[in-house]
Amino acid sequence: MSIQQHALSRRHFCLCCVGSATFAATGGWLTPREAFAEARGLVSLIKDSAAVSPIVTHKLRNNISVLEGSGGNIAVLTGPDGKVLIDAGIGVSRPQIVKALAELGADPITHLVNTHWHFDHANGNEWLHAAGARIIAQDNTRKYLSQIQRVEDWDYNFLPLSSGGIPADVFATEHHLKLNGSSIDLKYYGPAHTDGDISVTFAEANIVHVADTYWNGIYPFIDYSTGGSIDGMIAASDANLAATTNETIIIPGHGKPVSNRAELKEFRDMLVAIRDNVATLKKQGRSRDEAVAARPTAAFDAKWGNFVIDPGFFTRLVYEGV
Repeated sequence: MSIQQHALSRRHFCLCCVGSATFAATGGWLTPREAFAEARGLVSLIKDSAAVSPIVTHKLRNNISVLEGSGGNIAVLTGPDGKVLIDAGIGVSRPQIVKALAELGADPITHLVNTHWHFDHANGNEWLHAAGARIIAQDNTRKYLSQIQRVEDWDYNFLPLSSGGIPADVFATEHHLKLNGSSIDLKYYGPAHTDGDISVTFAEANIVHVADTYWNGIYPFIDYSTGGSIDGMIAASDANLAATTNETIIIPGHGKPVSNRAELKEFRDMLVAIRDNVATLKKQGRSRDEAVAARPTAAFDAKWGNFVIDPGFFTRLVYEGV
């Protein structure tokens, strides 16, 4: 069976697919660095999976849907002002995304918001701009998309996007749009998953896309290469909880694409508990490897630790930030 065939999954982040593709051969989960050594690179494997993965559409409220299957979860608002996309997915998914968008109506693509710079959220910028999208993002997101950017934990150097893929409209802390009868509020978190993350709130529909500050049912990646931190992830979760109610539909960056406040709180509480466990080990003088061996995530692994950000890798990420 090919990697692509083995990797396919409608319900899981592409990274998870890479983990499942290598599990049987290795007897255990690979960290991104190990995956890079094992094959031809984690990023390439994710792109391979996205090229053949189907897009699943989840319809929510007020002409808002979520497209699942191309990197991060993509929100779409339709209407007479044109389609508004929150995140662009991976460029090789273009045929599947075009088909999914067409099934949501004939409105042209007019706006794209990048929640942060990572390739699984912004790699489709160039084709979406060519299709008519004006791209909006936080200042740091444009900075990272405009230059060579290395992510150490993926052992990968990302090249800058062409001029068409660079966000044309940027903001520092907040930005507001009124499109298709919807008030759309963009808000900067400060350093969290990266230091360019934003939330996108559709006020009338009571829907918020919190992007990679929340991974639903899986341990998250934290990108220290571009300003992320475990404390920032927790602070973002606290901000998301404060801004939502039990009726709010919450769209995570990865994992099950339709979530709620109770599930978000469980994610936040998991982050806090593991951070505190790892911090205690580090204060005791344990090395990073010793901290991993102590299994500070053990109480949470059955639910959260079954994908490529495995318990050991997540412990290493947390250790770096405490």
